[in-house]
Amino acid sequence: MQRRNFLLALSGLAWLGATRSWAAAVQSVSVVQFSDDGKALGRATLAKVSKLAEWKKTLSPLAFHVTREQGTERAFSQPSYNTHQAGIYRCVCCDNALFDAKNKFDSGTGWPSFWQPIAAENVRNIEDKLFGMTRTEVQCALCDAHLGHVFDDGPKPTGLRYCMNAVAMRFIPDTKS
Repeated sequence: MQRRNFLLALSGLAWLGATRSWAAAVQSVSVVQFSDDGKALGRATLAKVSKLAEWKKTLSPLAFHVTREQGTERAFSQPSYNTHQAGIYRCVCCDNALFDAKNKFDSGTGWPSFWQPIAAENVRNIEDKLFGMTRTEVQCALCDAHLGHVFDDGPKPTGLRYCMNAVAMRFIPDTKS
């Protein structure tokens, strides 16, 4: 019995080491870059952004908690959840373009909701099993900031609801509209 426990522990450590070294090996990511007026500038391969000490100094305590510690803001607590003008939403940590306001809809949840990201490459979905339920977490592909979750109860054409934390994004209004 002791040998079995030893082998199980050893294989668990090997798996943990393999997954950590794989994650550390991901040094760059391919995203689609956008101008502030929402025009696609093309695909770019960029270095992963990791500036934890800087983010701790520059982000508000709530934005840091949400983006770096997988927190959430209270529903209806941020005035920008109800913004209804043309523009794009960028990551508050690394400035990666995330969502276009033309894909935003009022979900009635108190958080900004979108039916699709500005480019699929700019976000990534991670299975989230916190709090005893399985959800799909949405992260910024460039800096791994926690943005919110995606659900399958959204409007057409995708049927998805990207329910994002307002403090995780910076809204850039389209000045040409």
